[in-house]
Formats: sequence, structure tokens, C-alpha cells
Amino acid sequence: MIAAPFHAGERALQTQTGWRERMEAAGPRVIRDYMPDQHREFFAQLPFLVVGSLDADLQPWASVLAAPAGFAHSPDATHLRVDALPATGDPLAGQLAQGAALGLLGIEPHTRRRNRMNGTVEALDARGFMVAVQQSFGNCPRYIQAREPAFVPPRGDAAPVQWLDTLDLDAQRLIGSADTLFIATAYPDDAAAGDEADARSHGVDVSHRGGRPGFVRVDEGGVLTVPDFNGNRFFNTLGNLVAHPRAGLLFIDYDNGDLLHVAATAELVLDGPEIAEFEGAERLLRLHVEHALRRPAALPLRWGDAALSPHLEGTGRWAAARA
Repeated sequence: MIAAPFHAGERALQTQTGWRERMEAAGPRVIRDYMPDQHREFFAQLPFLVVGSLDADLQPWASVLAAPAGFAHSPDATHLRVDALPATGDPLAGQLAQGAALGLLGIEPHTRRRNRMNGTVEALDARGFMVAVQQSFGNCPRYIQAREPAFVPPRGDAAPVQWLDTLDLDAQRLIGSADTLFIATAYPDDAAAGDEADARSHGVDVSHRGGRPGFVRVDEGGVLTVPDFNGNRFFNTLGNLVAHPRAGLLFIDYDNGDLLHVAATAELVLDGPEIAEFEGAERLLRLHVEHALRRPAALPLRWGDAALSPHLEGTGRWAAARA
């Protein structure tokens, strides 16, 4: 049991929204320092994992590892073994080392199941790595678009990685048409001085955001605006951003396997007319893009058409908000 699972940033938003007392009671029941059997079995059936990491400049990055189901497996309730390694050019490759903090998201889009695990790399070898559990908890199925992955044969030679100082038109089109993004954030030790929370609340987290296609607004100057809908009130991602306002985003092109990794600074919009204009939004996340990395056809998965989450029926569109 983790008696104080929420750090200062998470607690601040829980207080601001009037949920602090309830989260103080609920948190220790649902955020564990081990993986329940249901989660251990779930991770073992997945063909991909989303991974959040932190580079030497304390910039979070979101990435994804893919392999036949079973490549992630749990030898015991406090460990997850991952038999896969990042390819050259993957931001994760530079951060994967013994003792590194990682956030792991297991998500099965076609069943809308997802579970999170945050931990540290305990061992690393030529086949993969072992993560020791710090926090393990489930997430609700809301806003997940149902699409099922299928493996495709990898290409002979990997296409060159493309570094982008600004978002080019292809990147803007991918982001502007997306119905899903993954976001890595962190609560590094530097931000935690004097915090009364359990040390297991430190580290890296990676999460999912979903909306109608186009729910991420792309403005001039590389500014992205994302509506934040009703959720579990833990405020793991946004609480991290209160304390450490930097984020790593991952966008997947589900047709061709392209991956777009985005490094951004973040600000929260907690009130104002812009929120009220977007139906279903409780706040906005504003992301100022610093740079990005495109990895063509890097993900050996292709996906069928998506069935949008029924929970999106109560959410708006940017075109309607502007009107």
C-alpha cells in the first residue's frame, strides 16, 4: 500500500477542483506498489507498449515498443520484463539505462482496456530490460478509439530519422487529424524537494488522450491546444505539468506506421471563455512545440478503421468553438 500516492502537483489540482478529500481516500486503495494478477496477465497479451522516459535535460519523451504478444511479461508482482529494445533513433534509446525512471502504458484499443505502471529499470541486457514497480493502477476506458493492430513485415532498411526544428506540413496534418495522442510527463526529484508524498510518486508517467479527429488544435508558431475532458481526478499528467511543465507527445500514423515524437513546454488553462466554448472541456492543455522527431514506418503495426468512443458524443469540435 502507498499511503500518500499523490505528489504536490496532483494534490494542487485535486484541491482546485474540489476532489482532494475523495482522492485522498481513494488513492491508496487503487494505486499500488505491485501489479495485481489481472494487470500482469493483461500486459502479457499486448503486442505493444507505450513508454515514457526522461532525458538528461529533464525533457520527457513518449515512445512505443512493439513485438509479438508475450514480449512483456511479469515474473512476479513487483516486476515487468520487456523483451524488446528501442531502435536507433528512438528517443528511448538514449534514456534506457539501469536506474532510469520509466512510465509504461499497456493499452488494448479494440477492447478499450488500459493499465499504467511506473517504475525504474532494474536490469538491462541484449534482449530487453526489467522494470521494478513503483506505482501500478488502472484507467477507465473513456475516450479510447477502438482499433485493432496487426503486424506487418518490417522493411529491410529503416528510413532515416527526421529532426524537425518546427512542425512541417506533414506533421501538422498528422497532429491536426489525430483522434489519439500519448503524453509523457515527469515529476523529477528536482521538483520534489520538501514534498510529503511517498517517493514512489516521483518519476515518469505516460498516458493517453483521445477525442474526435481534430481534437488537437494546431496554431501558428507550433502551439497545440488540447481539451481536457472529465477523467479519474487523479491528475497524474496535469499534476506533473504543474510541477514540471514539459511534455513529450507521441502521434502514430495508423496507416503507415510513421511515428512523430514531439517535445513541448506546457501550460494549463484552468478558466476562461475558451474552455466554455469547447463542449465537454473542463480545462485546456496548451503545448508549445520545441522540436520534433519523425520516424517513418518505424512501428511494425497497421490498424483497421477506428470506432470512436461513445463518450465523445458529449464533446465538441474546434470549428464549432471558433464559430
